[in-house]
Amino acid sequence: MWRRRSGAGGGETGEPRAEAAAETQAGTREPAALTIDALGRKCPIPIIMLADQINQVPMGAVVEVLADDPAAYTDIPAWCRLKSHAHVGSVEIPQGGWAIQVRRNY
Repeated sequence: MWRRRSGAGGGETGEPRAEAAAETQAGTREPAALTIDALGRKCPIPIIMLADQINQVPMGAVVEVLADDPAAYTDIPAWCRLKSHAHVGSVEIPQGGWAIQVRRNY
């Protein structure tokens, strides 16, 4: 079921979305309950790995996907919106690529 967001900034209280706030904090990462190493794998493999393993963590926990495929940088946040999970943020990692964090919502 599709839901329309109530404003560009986020919730009805006018607070910024958590996703936007996390993206502005460059270099900060939350502790992850599970890290998925998808370095060297092309999309859609990182998303498939995330979808297969996200149910292994408790609700509200963070899953971190390490990926170096540029498509994963945009596709994982889009998958989060589609599946109603929260994209916590994406941070560049020293070995190249990103640590993309997802909070399990259900």
